Amino acid sequence: MSKRFNSIFVMFAILVMAITPTSDAEYGDVLINNFSDAAGMRPVVFPHWFHRIRFSCKVCHADLGFKMEAGGNQINMLKIIDGEYCGACHNNEVAWSVENCDVCHTGKPGTKTQVHDSTASKLKVKPKAEKTGASQ
Repeated sequence: MSKRFNSIFVMFAILVMAITPTSDAEYGDVLINNFSDAAGMRPVVFPHWFHRIRFSCKVCHADLGFKMEAGGNQINMLKIIDGEYCGACHNNEVAWSVENCDVCHTGKPGTKTQVHDSTASKLKVKPKAEKTGASQ
């Protein structure tokens, strides 16, 4: 009875973990939350290195127009559905389509847009701009 209970408990725990639609970003992932919180959605966790091993930088940053700055792109679902940004590939031809929101919107609510674990996100004090002028 004890072994059976343990087996059932382990299978239940695995099932719960498998269907929970949350994820933590890994090093280099981009958390996108320009509009998600306001729309009642989880932020997007964009797996940058997963895409980078498949495509050159030029594909996204030149051909598709992604700025190389976290939060620098005004990405929204209407633009994606119209084939801009992620929608250029996620069109059910090159890659899976965007019908399943939980595939991308997996971040923790309230997480600011950032590159996960980047050096810039770890700075405790941002450098101040130097004063310029005649009164020095």
